[in-house]
Amino acid sequence: MTLRPATPQDFPAILALNLESERFLSPLTPARLAHLHRQADLHQVIEDGRQVVAFVLALREGRDYDSPNYLFFGTRYARFLYVDRVVVAAAAQGRGLGRALYEAVFAHASRSQLPWVTCEYDIEPPNPASERFHRAFGFMEVGRQSVAGGKKQVSLQAASVRPRG
Repeated sequence: MTLRPATPQDFPAILALNLESERFLSPLTPARLAHLHRQADLHQVIEDGRQVVAFVLALREGRDYDSPNYLFFGTRYARFLYVDRVVVAAAAQGRGLGRALYEAVFAHASRSQLPWVTCEYDIEPPNPASERFHRAFGFMEVGRQSVAGGKKQVSLQAASVRPRG
């Protein structure tokens, strides 16, 4: 397994992974992915052999991004790293790849001297696996909001960036 920066050559695989998990994420078009890639402070993939099996995309405050969840954090935190999406292929789950991506997120936030990592996960419909995963990284709920035209409710989460062991 190799963790490395994402490149435009990875976009077809990233779009396929996003589509596979779209019930937990917002849809992603090629144009939107290209825009987010340019805005991202951290966009990494994990390869298994030559196949991209996971990715993370995270943005700092003040970027050109219209996500209501990102905007929520932008009005409440002066400096943060927002995890827009983290995806692991269904066939690669249970191998610690999500943990590896989040460790990269926290390492990047620490190097950048950011006080917070922020994200959200669905609570309606429920996503208990994501709740447990985020709790293990020290995330705490700082708000809730309805998204996707009221079809989903998310728990808005923040975790303090501090040395992890």
